[in-house]
Amino acid sequence: MKPLVLASASPRRAALLRQLGLVFTVRPAHLPEVLPAADFASAVQEAALRKAQAAASDSPELILGADTVVVVEQQALGKPSSPADAARMLRLLSGRTHQVYTGLALLETAPPGRLRTAAESTDVSLRSLTEPEIAWYVASGEPLDKAGGYGIQGLGASLIRAVRGCYFNVVGLPVARLVELLAEFGAAPWQEALTP
Repeated sequence: MKPLVLASASPRRAALLRQLGLVFTVRPAHLPEVLPAADFASAVQEAALRKAQAAASDSPELILGADTVVVVEQQALGKPSSPADAARMLRLLSGRTHQVYTGLALLETAPPGRLRTAAESTDVSLRSLTEPEIAWYVASGEPLDKAGGYGIQGLGASLIRAVRGCYFNVVGLPVARLVELLAEFGAAPWQEALTP
């Protein structure tokens, strides 16, 4: 079985892979963030593929790339550039339903050299937030490294009214979709457990 490599510095993605019992190494692909203007599902798949390709080596490996974007009223939001930008994003999301898109790419670096991509979309509704709430949350520092300026798995959980779709997608890695892709490569958690 080819070693699994996570082409992401996200501690949340690494934690989800560990939760699945997968053995992997982390090799972040440091690419500039490019926010899509349309066809968000295709755009995040392409970004995930670019990350996987950037992290590929000459060794036989299975590279996992992932990219997440938050979309509100057809406007893509990446990671905030500053606390003021995080506050701006939270005001934009306040009291609204938005979409979280995550693209996945699994790239096999040796024969047969297969490639699979997928995208997941989840609807997330935030409560109507007051300015003191936004200031408190931004001051926590949590929003600064997260698409859309919030983390559903941390203090940001207090901002969320409803989630429709895959919760883990909002964290940054749609686990069920990923396991389906891994199974195509014989690398799903139960398949690894059966490997002598």
